[in-house]
Amino acid sequence: MALSLLKRRTALSLAMVAVSALALGTRAQAQEFPDRPVTLVVPFAAGGSTDVVARIIGQKMSDDLGQQVVVENVAGAGGNLGADRVARAEPDGYTILMGTVATHALNPLILKTKPYDPEKDFAPVSLLVLVPNVLVVNPQLPAKNVAELLALLKAAPEQYSYASSGNGTPLHLSGELFKKMAGVSMQHVPYKGAGPALNDVIGNQVPIMFDNLPSSSGHIKSGTLRALAVTTRERAPSFPDVPTIAETIPGYETYTWNALFAPAGTPKEAIDRLNAAAKKALADPVVAEKMKDFSATIVASTPEELATHVTAELAKWGPVVKDANVQLD
Repeated sequence: MALSLLKRRTALSLAMVAVSALALGTRAQAQEFPDRPVTLVVPFAAGGSTDVVARIIGQKMSDDLGQQVVVENVAGAGGNLGADRVARAEPDGYTILMGTVATHALNPLILKTKPYDPEKDFAPVSLLVLVPNVLVVNPQLPAKNVAELLALLKAAPEQYSYASSGNGTPLHLSGELFKKMAGVSMQHVPYKGAGPALNDVIGNQVPIMFDNLPSSSGHIKSGTLRALAVTTRERAPSFPDVPTIAETIPGYETYTWNALFAPAGTPKEAIDRLNAAAKKALADPVVAEKMKDFSATIVASTPEELATHVTAELAKWGPVVKDANVQLD
């Protein structure tokens, strides 16, 4: 009888161990990230540069994560609607943002009502790519380079205007920084998007424009626009013969950037997993070639490096926004 009782106790102990192991395994499996699709919110309309970058990188991240990364366009308010949605989302890593200089530097500086804090309301994941802007002019403008443009602007300070995709956009403020650093004057003509602005520059209604390089590249190649300079510190690999503005105005640098953010409070394990997937996607040769064709420079930063980048961008653009007296409702 004692032997029978011992056997029962042993069997019970083994059963409890098995149940505990199963519970631990189930809990570990439940905690493994991700176990369902991840929504990547693009805060602009489909077809733009941010959307293109998101879809290229998101597709490759899906392969590594083993779950689909679903791109969702939430356009409106210059990127604020999509960014605010992610800021308020459940901080579990399943809703992330393709952020930009607009969502995390310019909008927080120019909006009277600020729906979110770009630093406190987000958990940085990775700075992905930098995309150059470009200074383009109508070919009829008698300026073949930045020095000649500056000479024109200084000789007739009230005569020239420049187009942008809208008030408070990175392209508008690229022009304002140019004016500030060069000590010249130009009238800003805002449009509702880069497309209408480009049409008027090509038509010579407005002679000068700051644009994203990918948006203008086809017009530059066809000769309907003349590229005077790119806005990045180094020349763009896709247009190596086009100089930088900094070669004439030392220290000048602007660009559009794309970065992944999660809601503040997202577990570190999810952040690290997303960061690793993003880096692996950007290291893929096919993705790298697509980014090169898009004139984008791959960064693939750590979360900490992205946090530092956002702080630096806010500090850089604050005085420019103030000097330009840009304030939007």
